[in-house]
Amino acid sequence: MSTDQPRPRQRIEVMPHGPYEVSGDISLRPKTILSSDEGEAMTWSTGEELDHPSTYLLCRCGQSDDKPFCDGTHAFDRFDGTETASTTTSAERAEIHEGPGIRVIKDGELCQHAGFCSTKARSWFDMIPQTDDHQVRVQLLGMIEHCPSGALSYELDDERIEPDLPTVVSPVTDGPLFVCGGIEIERASGELLETRNRVTLCRCGQSANKPLCDGTHFDIDFKA
Repeated sequence: MSTDQPRPRQRIEVMPHGPYEVSGDISLRPKTILSSDEGEAMTWSTGEELDHPSTYLLCRCGQSDDKPFCDGTHAFDRFDGTETASTTTSAERAEIHEGPGIRVIKDGELCQHAGFCSTKARSWFDMIPQTDDHQVRVQLLGMIEHCPSGALSYELDDERIEPDLPTVVSPVTDGPLFVCGGIEIERASGELLETRNRVTLCRCGQSANKPLCDGTHFDIDFKA
């Protein structure tokens, strides 16, 4: 007789004016953006897995003394977690940018300004017309694949390509939650966010696009 147990449902629930409830024993591994001496985002560093129960609560208000976990501070501070993120699909919002052999899809509603998509020399947009050059194309694909929010993605030969990412929630140092692997996210209303391979959720409490991150953590010098 098989002793295999059914895999628990992996999901994130946005609690009304409260934390994120993460269930299904999802891995929790911090990430840090590694930058050049000029402050340009280069790549990701992944930390050791944090101890956690199979279901755990992650801070959404930005004020917990036990980050990334919730300590109940949202209730005392009367955190306003009203969600304003669009309910349309990414395909409906998408801007398409064509280059030689590549199609770049931009969804600005998802952008959290991590900075991987540009250098001081040039941006992803400037590179698109030059993608018949192999080195330019490889650099552009790397930029897009490092984007944590999925605001940028691409197609090659009409095939949508996504990086192979594990199922994990990653608190980014002084930044959002980087959610990978197509984890189901349910809004406080009970409506599901569009399931994506990668998305970033606000954890500073100040995004104007909750529950998604909009980069406000940079403006308020959020530390976590």
